[in-house]
Amino acid sequence: MKRHIFLAVAFLFAGGTATVSAQQDTVHYSGKTLSNVDYHHGQLPLAVGVHAHQIMRASREHPEKADGFGWTYNHATNMAYWNGKFYVNYLSDPAGEHIPPSQTFLMHSEDGENWSFPEVAFPIYSIPDGYTKEGVAGVAKNLTATMHQRMGFYTSSDNRLFTLAFYGISMDEKDSPNDGKGIGRVIREIKKDGSLGPIYFIRYNHGWNEKNTNFPFYKKSKDRGLKKACEDILSQPLLMQQWVEEADRDDPLIPLKKQYKAFSYYHLPNGNVVGLWKHALTSLSKDDGKTWEYTPLRAPGFVNSNAKIWGQKTTDGRYATVYNPSEYRWPLAVSTSNDGVNYTDLLLVHGEITPMRYGGNYKSYGPQYVRGITENNGTPKDGNLWVSYSVNKEDIWVASIPVPVKSSVNKDVNDVFTNLENGKELDFWNVYNLSWASAKIENNNNEKTLTLRDHDPFDYARVERVIPFAQQMEAEFTVTPEQNNHGLLQVEFQNKTGLPSIRLVFDEEGVLKTKAGSRFRKIADYETGKTYTIKVILDTTSRSYTVTVNGGEASRQIFYAPADGIERIMFRTGEQRHFPTPDTPADREDYDDLPNTGLPIKEAVFHIKSLTTKKL
Repeated sequence: MKRHIFLAVAFLFAGGTATVSAQQDTVHYSGKTLSNVDYHHGQLPLAVGVHAHQIMRASREHPEKADGFGWTYNHATNMAYWNGKFYVNYLSDPAGEHIPPSQTFLMHSEDGENWSFPEVAFPIYSIPDGYTKEGVAGVAKNLTATMHQRMGFYTSSDNRLFTLAFYGISMDEKDSPNDGKGIGRVIREIKKDGSLGPIYFIRYNHGWNEKNTNFPFYKKSKDRGLKKACEDILSQPLLMQQWVEEADRDDPLIPLKKQYKAFSYYHLPNGNVVGLWKHALTSLSKDDGKTWEYTPLRAPGFVNSNAKIWGQKTTDGRYATVYNPSEYRWPLAVSTSNDGVNYTDLLLVHGEITPMRYGGNYKSYGPQYVRGITENNGTPKDGNLWVSYSVNKEDIWVASIPVPVKSSVNKDVNDVFTNLENGKELDFWNVYNLSWASAKIENNNNEKTLTLRDHDPFDYARVERVIPFAQQMEAEFTVTPEQNNHGLLQVEFQNKTGLPSIRLVFDEEGVLKTKAGSRFRKIADYETGKTYTIKVILDTTSRSYTVTVNGGEASRQIFYAPADGIERIMFRTGEQRHFPTPDTPADREDYDDLPNTGLPIKEAVFHIKSLTTKKL
């Protein structure tokens, strides 16, 4: 009885007017973990082994390292896996949302870590001079289209891959291109050799047709397979539902015409479909999206604002949702379920917010607008849950979340990287790997190391290892710095929620030191190219620890913050960030860029040879 009341209240809060049947269950979160937005990581436990890769770092000053254009508004990713490769497309504008010109880029990768240079999949599109938009002031003159799409890929029944996009119209920076008054949706094939087929319109909005558009209608194609793929797309309500925001408001192919945004879905074992929209709205369909059992309501227990939520079945037969569990666009987290309805945990995927280097219209802080791989668009051979997203609507990222999704380990660490199986060295490490600050396994002097390289003035490389919970433990790690007069390496011992108690620092002046309250204490000097084996023995009950360097005399210290136990060890090539905060305005008053956005710094390199732990 209490549950049915809860559903009714949640439904009313979402603005619904219909009644949910007392027999109707819906997606809900029953876990107790909630995020704390005072921290970019939300104080969430890690999903073990997540690898987050920045695959396109925007740069106006160095377009040759970014996208070839130097555009700095990049957003709305979509993802597919086909023919042994990952694919991501995303839309891009020179500086800000809804400000043309606009185009859609395409990238691909064989391993999800090393990606191709972005290529234009859908180019800049010119609006006819003299065009006027109903309800919006102004007349088009030298105006180009603004791209907007929620669906990016389709794999056909004969195993051909197509990419899609939508050409909308923004008459000014506040005019939305997804108001049902755009031009139409386009499609083209991605071929096995990497080339792209011709562009066709698959669906026009009212007022547009073959006579006043720049690409032919798909029915004019002589490619029977393409025409069949288009007809198949148009016949599937679940695919059509993704088009609702851009399409004509009365498009007969879209079953649920209300403006519920950023639709994702998955099937349950009984054939029912769970639908998810922005604000964690949800509903259930028993006929593959032709009709919905109830007006979408806020999924009880879920916390989510106006960023996307992604849901899918995972390769272990369970289910996952990935979203920002807050009223902000941070952190990015994953929640899992045994049955696709009851979600029970909340774990961290991406807990960093790089500084927003470039100003722009409607740019938001944080890892956001997450999208995974839809049911018909492939299963990566590693079986992991892969998602794509943007950070600050500026840089493009992907993350691999190991399946099954776990938050803990039960074995002490014995990671001597040169002894570990090739390709498996970082299976239990969480990796934050950037274009200008990499975190990868490298070969150095005939041995494998986890190498952190950093020449990014705004961000840092970061790796973390979840360890068995311990109140008394011994940890030993070996580091070789390539310099001692610039760069920084911080090593932290943290609790389950990412709060540190011990911080050791290789600083910019050749000193290894430890944080002691608001001050630091010197442990030793360090030299370029010399290897340092550091042993830490700690006791959370007495808040004390000792540090030994290369077998020398132990230095006794006190935790700078208490902990109930240690469960994570972190290596980072920079100072922890705390901006933005929950009080930071959503929109910057100006579009000014940060100073020296295109200036790299001198590279600092640290080779981590090993990490071992022992519970005492």
